[in-house]
Amino acid sequence: MKAIVYTSNTGTTREYAELLGHHTGLPVYSLKEAKDMISNGVEIIYLGWIMASKVQGYDKASKQYKVKAVCGVCMGATGSQIKEIRAKNHISEKTAVFSMQGGFDISKLHGIYKMMMTIMIKTAGKGLAEKTDRTPDEDVMLDMMLHGANHVGGENLKNVLDWYNSEIDKA
Repeated sequence: MKAIVYTSNTGTTREYAELLGHHTGLPVYSLKEAKDMISNGVEIIYLGWIMASKVQGYDKASKQYKVKAVCGVCMGATGSQIKEIRAKNHISEKTAVFSMQGGFDISKLHGIYKMMMTIMIKTAGKGLAEKTDRTPDEDVMLDMMLHGANHVGGENLKNVLDWYNSEIDKA
């Protein structure tokens, strides 16, 4: 791998990209910066924020670079939604897929995303709030919707780093 490339909306994906870069020593670029910094076809790790299981920016990144791993940053628990992410984004079985819990801050959203998330909070948030048998993950999700939160942390990168180190050992 030659670089980490990311697309971020509110900053949590950028935080993960920078943290991953710190642990791997790989340079970190936004998808926009990458076009001027790295050549087409280069092997990268791609990070993007998730909306409805769709990893934002992945389609564009996969056309420009050889994506060896996709890391989706979501509101759900780290390690969740892997099957859905792979299917929705048409990611090959040869490509590693990870998810990491990011955060939520409605004040950082604008336009259509802010409107969509406001509706989601009113509908899904109300449904979760009324649910009497919530799981611990659902409690975290509800709290994130109602109060905002940032769950970015090195512990959420463990599986990605284990994969990366095994790839380095193969080389």
